[in-house]
Amino acid sequence: MAAIAILGYGTVGSGVYEVLNTNTDSINKKALNPITIKYVLDLRDFPGDPVESILTHDFEDIISDDEVEVVVEVMGGIEPAYTFVKRSILKGKSVCTSNKALVAKHGAELLRLAKENNVNFLFEASVGGGIPIIRPIVRSITSDKIEEITGILNGTTNYMLTKMSEENLEYDDVLKDAQAKGYAERNPAADVEGHDTCRKIAILASLATEKQVNFEEIYTEGITNITKTDIDYVKKIDKVIKLVATASFDNGNVWARVCPLILEKDNPLSGVNGVFNAIKLTGNMLGEVMFYGQGAGKLPTAAAVVSDIVEAVRHKNINIGVHWSEEVQPLTNIDSVDVKKLVRVSYDDKAAAVSAVKHTFGDVEIIDGVADGEFAFITGVNTEANVNEKINNLLNSDSIEDILSTIRVELR
Repeated sequence: MAAIAILGYGTVGSGVYEVLNTNTDSINKKALNPITIKYVLDLRDFPGDPVESILTHDFEDIISDDEVEVVVEVMGGIEPAYTFVKRSILKGKSVCTSNKALVAKHGAELLRLAKENNVNFLFEASVGGGIPIIRPIVRSITSDKIEEITGILNGTTNYMLTKMSEENLEYDDVLKDAQAKGYAERNPAADVEGHDTCRKIAILASLATEKQVNFEEIYTEGITNITKTDIDYVKKIDKVIKLVATASFDNGNVWARVCPLILEKDNPLSGVNGVFNAIKLTGNMLGEVMFYGQGAGKLPTAAAVVSDIVEAVRHKNINIGVHWSEEVQPLTNIDSVDVKKLVRVSYDDKAAAVSAVKHTFGDVEIIDGVADGEFAFITGVNTEANVNEKINNLLNSDSIEDILSTIRVELR
C-alpha cells in the first residue's frame, strides 16, 4: 500500500482526488501497488464532501507520518508550496506538482535534493496541463539534440485570440467572456500579460539545456495591446495571430521569447484554437514533432499529476534522474535575433507616409482598406534592434502621425 497526501483541494487537487477514485483499479495495476489517499491538506472545511474524513489543516500531520510516500503539491504559488515541498523531499518523500511558478523558480534545486535523498520530484502537469511533454523531453527524445521548442502554452489567451478573430470582438469583450466561462481569473494578469507562458517555456528550455533558464530574463509580451483592428489586418493578409513561446538552441546560442506572433496558415500551430495548447519540438535527427491537447482544466491537469504519482510509487527509493543543473544558462538578447514585423501607421497625407515608409524600409507591400487614416506593412528580415531603430526613425518622420502597433511575423 502506498499512502499519498494532497496539498490543496482546489480545482486540480479535487481533480486528483476524483481521478484516483474513479480509475482506481487501472491506476493501481500500473503503479504495481495500491495507492491510498491518507491526507488532504487545506485551510478550508468541506462539509458533506467525502474528503472530510481525511482532511487536515496542519502540514505537520503529513510531514511527520512516515507512511506517506508521495506528497502531491497542487496549491500553486511559491510559498508555502516551496517550504512544504522542500521539507517533504528532505524527509524522504517524493513530490509531484502542477505548480509552474514553483518549478520555474526552484526546479533545479528541488531535483538536486530529490537525487540526494533518493526520491523523485516530478512535474509533468506544470507545462501543457494534460499534454505529456516533460517526460518525452527527459526520457523519450534523448538521442536528439533539441534545436527549438515553440508552442501555444496558455489556453486563456488562445481562447481569447480565437474568439476575437472568429467573432470580430474587441479585447475587453472577450476578456469578460473568458472570465464568465471560468477560463480567465478575476485578475487575469498572469495569463494575458504572458507571465504564465513565460514560466512554462523557461521550464522546457531548462530541460533542453539541462541548465537553469531564469524566467525573469525571458522577453515577455502578452496580448493586452492586441486590438480588433490588428486582427483585421492579420485576416487581410490571410494569416492568424497566436501568443507563441519560443526557445531556440543553436550551438550554445540560446534565446527565448514570449509574444504575439503572426503565423502562416500552413503552420500547424495556426490551427490550434480555443483553450487547446500545442508544443512543437524540433530535433536535429527527429525533425519536427508536435504535442497537442487540453493545456489546462481540472481533469486533464489532474490526469497528468496522477501519472506522476504512478511513476513515483513505481520508483520508490529509486531516483529517476532528470538532468537540470543549478548552473545558469546565459540567454542571448533578442535584440540580435532576426525578426520581421507587421507595422501599423497613421498619417495625415497617405502618399507622403507611403513614401516615408518605402524610403526607410524599401519596397514593402502596403496593406490598407482596413481602417481610415492608417495602413500597415511588413518589414523585411533584420535583427530586432535594427527593425526597431528603423521604426523609431519612421516615427520621427513628419509624414507619419503615429506608430499604432507592431506585431512580429514568423520567419519562413
